[in-house]
Amino acid sequence: MADQQEKFQDLTLAEFTSKLASAEPVPGGGSASAIAGSLAASLLAMVARLSLDRPKYEPYRATNERALQAAETARSRLMQLADEDAVAYAAFSAARKLPHETPEQEAARVSATEAAAKAASEIPLECVRECARLLEEIEAASGRSNLNAASDLEVAGRLSAAAAHGAGANVMINLPMVGDERYAGGTKVELNELLRDIDRTLARVSQNVGRGTLRPVEND
Repeated sequence: MADQQEKFQDLTLAEFTSKLASAEPVPGGGSASAIAGSLAASLLAMVARLSLDRPKYEPYRATNERALQAAETARSRLMQLADEDAVAYAAFSAARKLPHETPEQEAARVSATEAAAKAASEIPLECVRECARLLEEIEAASGRSNLNAASDLEVAGRLSAAAAHGAGANVMINLPMVGDERYAGGTKVELNELLRDIDRTLARVSQNVGRGTLRPVEND
């Protein structure tokens, strides 16, 4: 099992992918999704920096300054969520291995599993929410940032959407084990709405990038 004292952000890319490729259960798809989202945020930050202090994009300064701040916040938060997801899944795995030979042990195991499954659902759901917020900033910056880096912005959008769908898959697989139908139902509704909005936002990013021209300045 991965050393939970070790932060993924402290690993080299080669070290992280080696851990991801191992037979250990963590890191897994949830952490990989969060890190993909962090890469998307990094690309948005890059595009914003390539746009600020360029005379051609001065009218879009407010958009790019906001995008840069949002991207750095998202980059940090998504890396944190990658670690949190690994911890949550490790707890879920440990709960499933609890003894269950007596009724008391079985009850304790079920209770621990449900609590761990809920945490393992909430963390990737927060990743989806974070990616949705990030994609809104990517969409706002598309056509209002350095056109020479427009493809990087589309990559950011696609990575963010992929991260959200990947995290969403983790939400869905854990929900049945939470043991709370009301919670599961409400979570599914929120998740489906988020993913629909994400797909629509990504489509707008692609359209904006595909035009290859600048858009009007955002309204205050």
